[in-house]
Amino acid sequence: MNTQHISRRQFINTTLVTAAAAGATWFDIPEILAASGKKAALNKYGGFPMGIQSYSLRGFGVDGAIEQTHKLGVHFIEFFSGHFPITKDKIKIDEMTKKLDKRDMTISAHGVNGFGADHDKNEVVFQFAKMAGIKNISANPAANSFDSLDKLVAKYDIRVSIHNHGPGALYDKIDDGLKAVKGHDKRIGFCADLGHYIRSSEDPVEVIHKLGDRLYGIHLKDFAEQKKKTHGVILGKGYLDVPGVFKALRKVKFPADGALSLEYEETPNDHPKLLTDIGECLAIAAEGAIKARQG
Repeated sequence: MNTQHISRRQFINTTLVTAAAAGATWFDIPEILAASGKKAALNKYGGFPMGIQSYSLRGFGVDGAIEQTHKLGVHFIEFFSGHFPITKDKIKIDEMTKKLDKRDMTISAHGVNGFGADHDKNEVVFQFAKMAGIKNISANPAANSFDSLDKLVAKYDIRVSIHNHGPGALYDKIDDGLKAVKGHDKRIGFCADLGHYIRSSEDPVEVIHKLGDRLYGIHLKDFAEQKKKTHGVILGKGYLDVPGVFKALRKVKFPADGALSLEYEETPNDHPKLLTDIGECLAIAAEGAIKARQG
């Protein structure tokens, strides 16, 4: 195993967590890493800790998804359970850690995971996240799960980020999510799927402002129309104001160790087109992030 890669990866992970605890934002990371001489690990995307939701690469097996993420120059991956199932098996978790270490990659989040009233079942997800070094759990929690989640986020110091699934879903609108978390532990917040909010006729920039300091995750996604049945497009080609999104993230101080994941759901089995489209989306995202940092 390459200890140089492990050292750099561990350094960056520790830096993100420490920086976030000190109040640093996602936009401060380029300067923090540059000061430490580690900026090269992230510089393909403007020095930002850009990630990808592995569901975007569901047409590949897990090893293929990791390899393609690596080739795209992305160092952060949000796994869905199809690529990294919930487990308490330390051997399996260690095997995944080794695969990521080889490619200098980090798990930024895992989900989307369901939670209900069964506290013991809920805790299994947190045990897995703790063992795998995952800070953010993207989630679709039932209304009867919040008492359990209050205990678990405090016990493990791991965030739960509520994911919206669009029209007709439990957290369709902004206010649905805000109402759900009211009075609960601050570590219960949001993973805003901006594409699904577009489908729900919400303004993604307004979403970010309203969710504010409870926003721990973003699924960066664009759709052609503001309606339930539509199709995904390259970032900025539909209803997503990409520069506006990044300016809003900067204003709300999106945390340094938050999970910002590109999610592109189209053409999963047309691998050449998919990878070209993802590359274009990442380039557009990087440009937006750099402009936001520059003011």
